[in-house]
Amino acid sequence: MIINTGGTIGMVKDKETGTLHAVRGDELFRHIPILSQLDEQIDFYSFDPLLDSSNMCPQHWVEIAGVIEENYEKYDGFVVLHGSDTMAYTASALSFMLENLNKPVIFTGSQLPLGMVRSDGRENLTAAIEIASAREDETPIVSEVCIYFENLLLRGNRTFKYNADNFKAFHSGNLPPLAEVGVNIKFNHNLILKPNFKKLKVHTSLDSNITIIKLYPGINETAVKAQFGIPGLKAVILETYGSGNAMTDSWFLDALRDAISRGIILLNVTQCKAGSVVMGKYQTSAEMRQIGVISGYDMTTESALAKLMYLLGTGLPKDEVVNLMQFSLRGEMTV
Repeated sequence: MIINTGGTIGMVKDKETGTLHAVRGDELFRHIPILSQLDEQIDFYSFDPLLDSSNMCPQHWVEIAGVIEENYEKYDGFVVLHGSDTMAYTASALSFMLENLNKPVIFTGSQLPLGMVRSDGRENLTAAIEIASAREDETPIVSEVCIYFENLLLRGNRTFKYNADNFKAFHSGNLPPLAEVGVNIKFNHNLILKPNFKKLKVHTSLDSNITIIKLYPGINETAVKAQFGIPGLKAVILETYGSGNAMTDSWFLDALRDAISRGIILLNVTQCKAGSVVMGKYQTSAEMRQIGVISGYDMTTESALAKLMYLLGTGLPKDEVVNLMQFSLRGEMTV
């Protein structure tokens, strides 16, 4: 099943007006005729209206998860067409929402619309379908949420968009590709999550009472305290320097202590695109650890946000949420 949420890949040019418009369902076959020659039966589900990914919200993640849950037993795999700007957020969220996933859910899109001659969407979509239908011994080779873009299959919750101009738009700094596509598809079987053959469990309660504070030289006390003072706030993701370092100004550490005393979870992730938080490696992170800030290890910001939304949405006690944030649930981090 192809789930079309919108995005650049589904845009074609109107011959009369020259403007781009979205295509739905079977119209894709007209623009990628090779799809009709595939052995797989392909059905479509389209969002109405189709969305620019900048407008993608948790409620839309719930819709995608609901479509997969409703059709899970009918299809061997799912390909989700999605705008590239927030694809890593959605793929990360779906990885947590779909517990016991034993079938492939492959996100893909394009940098150029299908209606353009040089569009990368044709190869991205055909390869994504081929990967979603790949099986060995009647078992899917891939049984997790992934992003396929420009010859690389990446774990969804390890991925971020790093290039707005190049066809190679996504990168996974802390985990190699799960597959590389050339003349053949070379799967990295040792990295792909193994199916557990348990019944799919879909989580649709997400709590977005979270904010992100990116540290920078000169960040001021008023700005930090304003974010910590957001009504209903339950968690803060601190994007710190290097291996998890931050300034040691007394006002900043006091603000962290106050937030933790009010029950707010503070999660430390690095601004770097590769590498891990190692709290206590330097004095500038040791004090945060002593205060009670928890490590996000090598999670991306996108994955950290999605994981917090998922865990807070379960209604678990705070201590259990803190504990689970430091364990890998869907291959999202290396502890």
